[in-house]
Amino acid sequence: MLVNADASKFRIRALYKFSNRGSFAGSFAMWYTKSASCLELESGVLHKSRELQLLESHVMNGNWDVCIGFLNSMKDVLGEAVESALFLVFRQCLMEYLKRGEDTLALDLLRKRVSALHVDRCEVHSLAGSMLTSKDMEFGETDGDIVHDLRRKLVIDLEKLLPPPISIPDGRLEHLVETAVAAWVDSCLYHNSPNSISLYEDHCCGRDQFPTATTQILTGHRNEVWFVQFSHNGEHLASSSNDCTAIIWKVLEDGKLTLKHTLCGHERAVSFVAWSPDDTKLLTCGNTEVLKLWDVETGTCKHTFGNQGFVVSSCAWFPNSTQFVCGSFDPEKGICMWDCDGNEIRSWRGMRMPKVVDIAVTPDGEYLISIFLDKEIRILHMGTNAERVISEEHPITSISVSGDSKYFIVNLNSQEIHMWDVAGKWDKPLRYMGHKQCKYVIRSCFGGLDSAFIASGSENSQVYIWNSRNSMPIEVLSGHSQTVNCVSWNPKRPQMLASASDDYTIRIWGPSLQKRTQLA
Repeated sequence: MLVNADASKFRIRALYKFSNRGSFAGSFAMWYTKSASCLELESGVLHKSRELQLLESHVMNGNWDVCIGFLNSMKDVLGEAVESALFLVFRQCLMEYLKRGEDTLALDLLRKRVSALHVDRCEVHSLAGSMLTSKDMEFGETDGDIVHDLRRKLVIDLEKLLPPPISIPDGRLEHLVETAVAAWVDSCLYHNSPNSISLYEDHCCGRDQFPTATTQILTGHRNEVWFVQFSHNGEHLASSSNDCTAIIWKVLEDGKLTLKHTLCGHERAVSFVAWSPDDTKLLTCGNTEVLKLWDVETGTCKHTFGNQGFVVSSCAWFPNSTQFVCGSFDPEKGICMWDCDGNEIRSWRGMRMPKVVDIAVTPDGEYLISIFLDKEIRILHMGTNAERVISEEHPITSISVSGDSKYFIVNLNSQEIHMWDVAGKWDKPLRYMGHKQCKYVIRSCFGGLDSAFIASGSENSQVYIWNSRNSMPIEVLSGHSQTVNCVSWNPKRPQMLASASDDYTIRIWGPSLQKRTQLA
């Protein structure tokens, strides 16, 4: 920890550098140069260290031998950077020799001193090449201001190589402020507001910007609601039910939802829905039945895939919104990739293929992640066909992928949710617990500001929410009367969460300030 005197000096020097920073072009220092000079004068603290002032004096006066000796005397402080610093000085010295017509001195400097430095050989060759033609040289005019400006630039470049506290790195004050803000956000369990963070006081979000209260209850289904998912643009919500229908709900400007289309045509329960990335199409999976493709705007069925007895467990879109993949409980069906016209593009099937429980495609389209009944997670790279397998100890019921394609979460019937990284850098998952799951398919999701939270349904009729940095829930939401099967966080409204339950309803959750509940 800094002692008071050092801390004071650092603050003044850092403020000076922040105020007086600017570009070299035209020798104009931007920002608040007068304020910076006034700060130095009133505080009595020089913004440049003694070592930097000496080095600047040698460079600006062209005392190259003294400058080189000074840098060599600081080898212990500069470390490997001394070679780069010497190269910059030698380059300036060489160019000034050439300008004065002292070609022999320039060539001798290049052969004996520059070539002995442990620096990038390309830079040395470039410097040698610039001696051959004047058009490649940094200056060819006799104006003394050109020399002065180039020496000033050399000082700036050398200052960047000097370690603290001899030189304060560029942007150090801004970095410290940004670090403080990041630390505030990391320690804030409920950080869910896009508003700017004020530096005038320590930051800490309360629960008032978090979805903790039921703001609307949707009652359009006549049986258990098994699945809900917001569209990528956050303007619609799709739900599916044991009543053999799916519903598309419209999210109004005031945050209320209204029924847009009821999608009828399935003869059995609809277990799953999936929005195309462009939000113009919706897939609905019938339970041991066909897969249907719907036009979101008109609510009409555009295509039916499969036939009766076609066992589809889940489906997922590729980023182009024209191709998708679906998984099946039937090993002979396996995993199939189709286009919207019903043409099979690719398949993974065979008698050794385990039953597919759930499937997902990362939003960037690079990975296909499959969940199998034998407790395995298989991550297939679509470009290289490289496959990685993760084995869990307990059966897995569902998967959800983060919007940035970096992470995915799986629900286990051991009453845990595991988060894995897609790239495979983690040896162990992050674990989340507290909810109840033993018998049924329970689905979770990422959500909130920057997808910093995880939400999940539960068999005890409650909704659980975790900050992704904590293994225990920060909120438990009550309101449903039976099992909560699925949750979905609005990707464009971080304060809006939806939950689907066996009690035939969908609840919309928002901040407690919006607590007035409406039925729809």
